[in-house]
Amino acid sequence: MEAEQEEEASAAMLWSIQEALERQTLQIGASACGATAVVDVLKALGLDVAPEEADRCVQTRLRRNESPLPDYLLSRSEAGATHAQLIQGALEASYGKAIGRFFHLHPRRRFRLVHWLAHWIRKGAVPVATMNMQLAVPEGEEVPDAWHHQLIFGVAPNSIFIPNPLDVVSEDEVHQRLCSQSVMLVRREDVLQRLMPDCSLSGLSENPSDPRWQELDVEGQVRNMILEEELEEDQPKMTHITIPAAYSSGITLFALRDTELGQELLKAPEVPLL
Repeated sequence: MEAEQEEEASAAMLWSIQEALERQTLQIGASACGATAVVDVLKALGLDVAPEEADRCVQTRLRRNESPLPDYLLSRSEAGATHAQLIQGALEASYGKAIGRFFHLHPRRRFRLVHWLAHWIRKGAVPVATMNMQLAVPEGEEVPDAWHHQLIFGVAPNSIFIPNPLDVVSEDEVHQRLCSQSVMLVRREDVLQRLMPDCSLSGLSENPSDPRWQELDVEGQVRNMILEEELEEDQPKMTHITIPAAYSSGITLFALRDTELGQELLKAPEVPLL
């Protein structure tokens, strides 16, 4: 009996898997996973919006791939969108009908993820996960080079259902990605190929609007990488540098503004810390 209650408490679906196959929106453009999620959020709330309009409202930022290293790294730290852009984008694209509320999940929280999600999904809320995909990477797979926003269209015991791409992921794996510091790994080759002879690295640690560039000593990391190239020793080399990321890991819950659920969401407390 207890097992049945546990299963019931952690199962809820916005769409069936078949419906998700038919209704999901596939990535609408470069770095546009956030705007893609907003299209599906509004769809799940009964509101249709063109992908181009969602992207315009979310104001997706792009990587500046042709820039010198300092500007390229700055663009990497903010490419795509933050949860705040998703909330604003959904509000604007729906003409004020859809609201969102973000719940921070870093540092770790005292809760069962699937139970918490099932509780809100059953009420009609639509969750979007903002995850650091560079965590919980399956053994043997390459470390992804970005964070990701994904709609969650359902949960079951220890399982979370997501589109774009359609997948069923373990609760533990998703939870690890949802509990991340706001940092990003940038691949060695992406750093070295943008090093120009006249490129000044001092700006990497002199960002007055974000002291984390200095705290992470991004300039020092890059210089170490250069030194490794110059020494050409047969030793393991840095595979990535770590830079600040504009994103926060957690869940944004969306609902229609003029409903009891919408008002309940706005008043809901943060998930308690562990």
